Amino acid sequence: MFVTPAYAQGIGGAAGAFQSFVPLILIFAIMYFLLIRPQQKKLKQHKAMVDALRRGDQVVTQGGMIGKVVKVDNGEVQLEVAEGVKVRVIQATIAQVLNKTEPAA
Repeated sequence: MFVTPAYAQGIGGAAGAFQSFVPLILIFAIMYFLLIRPQQKKLKQHKAMVDALRRGDQVVTQGGMIGKVVKVDNGEVQLEVAEGVKVRVIQATIAQVLNKTEPAA
C-alpha cells in the first residue's frame, strides 16, 4: 500500500541530466527545420535575384513601385517609373522581378 523509497527516487546521475535536455534539443531541431532553414533559403534566393538584376528588367520594389531598371550601381538601382522620371532605390529593396530581359548576344 505504501510506496517504498526505492521506487520514489527515479533516475539520477548523468543519464537523468541528459534525459532532461532531450525535449529542449528536439524543440530546437524542429524550430531549425521549420523556421530558420527556410528563412535562410529565402534570403539566399533573394540575394541571387538582386545580384542578377540588369538594365531593362521590370521590377517591383518593397514599397510597391513598378519600374524598369535603367542603371545598376554598387548597392543602388536607378528605375524609370514613368517617361523621363527616374528614381534611385537601394538594390536590396527590390521585391520581385516581373520581366527579365535577355542578355545581349
